[in-house]
Amino acid sequence: MAYAVARSVVDAFYKVYAARDSQRLGDFFHPDIVWTISGPVDILPYCGTHRGRAAVLDLIVKKVPSVFHSITFVAEAFLVDGDQLAMLNRRSSRCVSDGRVISFRVANFIRFRDDKVIENLSLLDSFDAAEQVLGHSLTSHADRLATTGDLVAV
Repeated sequence: MAYAVARSVVDAFYKVYAARDSQRLGDFFHPDIVWTISGPVDILPYCGTHRGRAAVLDLIVKKVPSVFHSITFVAEAFLVDGDQLAMLNRRSSRCVSDGRVISFRVANFIRFRDDKVIENLSLLDSFDAAEQVLGHSLTSHADRLATTGDLVAV
């Protein structure tokens, strides 16, 4: 039978992860962990792929907090299937640069091996997050075309 992560392991990991408990978080990471955050690196410089327990801890404990101070990280949905966890979360944070509070969704797709996180892919609602961090709406190419006379964007 293939490996299946226990719901109790998932719940314990989520509790420590949501609290950003740096003292216990590393215990849940496989030494060969790969943690990827998909998002706009120019605006959210911690996005990208981070490899190894030390790099992922540095990401969560130092790099993300250099941009945001986490206020809440609330799970909206969990799905555990075999060695994988999918969760949809709402994150509220305070921007370090100006103190504004922003809120956006994050989807995490996590794979476990031997009760340790071996892989994570985080997909941010990066358009929403980027607009909030920048403090203004982002204008799409189609929006610019629509205001230039008789042109039609398709």
